[in-house]
Amino acid sequence: MHVKVKPHPQFAEIYQVTLEDGAQRLATRNLVPGRTVYGERLIRFKGVEYRVWDAFRSKLAAAIIKGVQNVPIRKDDQVLYLGAASGTTPSHVSDIVGETGHVYCVEFASRSLRDLVDNVCAFRLNMSPFLADARMPEKYAIFIPGKVDCIYCDIAQPEQAKVLADNADVFLKPSGWAMLAVKSQSIDVTKEPSEVYVQEAKVLRKRGFDVKEVVRLDPYDKAHAMIVAQR
Repeated sequence: MHVKVKPHPQFAEIYQVTLEDGAQRLATRNLVPGRTVYGERLIRFKGVEYRVWDAFRSKLAAAIIKGVQNVPIRKDDQVLYLGAASGTTPSHVSDIVGETGHVYCVEFASRSLRDLVDNVCAFRLNMSPFLADARMPEKYAIFIPGKVDCIYCDIAQPEQAKVLADNADVFLKPSGWAMLAVKSQSIDVTKEPSEVYVQEAKVLRKRGFDVKEVVRLDPYDKAHAMIVAQR
């Protein structure tokens, strides 16, 4: 059996791959053909190169597989990515928004940022990396022209929803979207993860967001959930 690629039925610029053994995977169209970011498999289908998207390495891919109904990241979008790390998920976001979109990547750890710059941003002109603390959006506001369509937040801080909302106050367009990958263990190890998800969703509502859905990410990421909200 040959590898097959077809567009995802719900989300533009995201694809479903059927591998030789019949296994199903997600993929994005590779913006930089020939280059991988984290050792992912490259697949050519009908003259186009795709990158297989590992749901065990990316909370966004995990959320899609777990049935999230809204992925508010589209072609041409401007995206602010908080907690970009070494670029696994941001590189797939870069594929989705394409050459005319942009991904602004905020990362606090200098080593992760170095990997992001050297392995990812150096080859992807639609990505801008900043060494900064997501709790202080005013420090990098000068580098982000205009407002963004979506803020994606994946940080290991105690106040994850607050950090996202603080950034939204500065950067998010009216009616803009947010995706918050909640790490319950970073917030409160004594509480049940489900309690933490409810608590973080409540913070977003208080800050003017309409919480559309909360999707648990097990087994891909234990004690994690994706909250999708719109302002």
